[in-house]
Amino acid sequence: MNKERDYILGTNDEEIERLGLQHRVWRSVVLDCWKKSGITVGSNVIDVGAGPGYATVDLAEIVGPEGNVTAVERSAKFLEAMRRTCSDRGLTNVNVHEIDLMSDELPGESYDFSWCRWVASFVADPALLVKKIAGALRPGGRAIFHEYGHYQTWQFSPRFPEQEEFKKHVIQSWIETGGKTDIGLDIPPLLAQNGFVILSVRPHIFCIGPRDYMWQWPATFMQTGPARLQELGRFDQVFTDKLLAGFAKVEAHPDSLMVTPLVLEIVAEKSSV
Repeated sequence: MNKERDYILGTNDEEIERLGLQHRVWRSVVLDCWKKSGITVGSNVIDVGAGPGYATVDLAEIVGPEGNVTAVERSAKFLEAMRRTCSDRGLTNVNVHEIDLMSDELPGESYDFSWCRWVASFVADPALLVKKIAGALRPGGRAIFHEYGHYQTWQFSPRFPEQEEFKKHVIQSWIETGGKTDIGLDIPPLLAQNGFVILSVRPHIFCIGPRDYMWQWPATFMQTGPARLQELGRFDQVFTDKLLAGFAKVEAHPDSLMVTPLVLEIVAEKSSV
């Protein structure tokens, strides 16, 4: 199977742009997480499933020339975008590897931190992913995850049935490609089985209106996701048109509300014993 095509949302330029906005919306949350977890100047970090490298670049600037960031990603198109950004920023402390997380080994075994966001929910074997991360971290190293804990919390007020139906298609598409939406609930026990001590598990969920910046995170998915799922044969143009019309109506009303999908922030430390 073409590894570019079996990404649920693809790897085209529109998806790269959407991922960039998604990172910007979440950036303040992520920077706070990294700070609390201890990532700082001189840290050695592996970005697992780095995508186009938005987090990679932020990490590289945080750890500075004294530190190092290793980015692993299987999409050649994403890696091309990442290398271009690193070159434009003059970053020389980033090592990029084209790796399939399920079939290849992670490079290195003495990282201080691992960062993994919205990756475990898409891989065929999350237990294997956690095991590989455990092998890559030094004793005392910390694994950090952002993964969905309850995707069904994604809802709108006023409700519109097309979005509820669309959400079901999104979840089913995950299942059909071997993933699992609510994998965040499975990560803590998998970490414990691999010699980690859970330091913290924090929920991130927001109730927002159309004027909130966070609204743009699911809103951009509503703009690009339907076309991709239609391409995959999940539904037809008639449904897509109804879905987008319903969303436009909700978004145009200033009193509309959106509850975002619940994301779990998990930080765990590898035992030194």
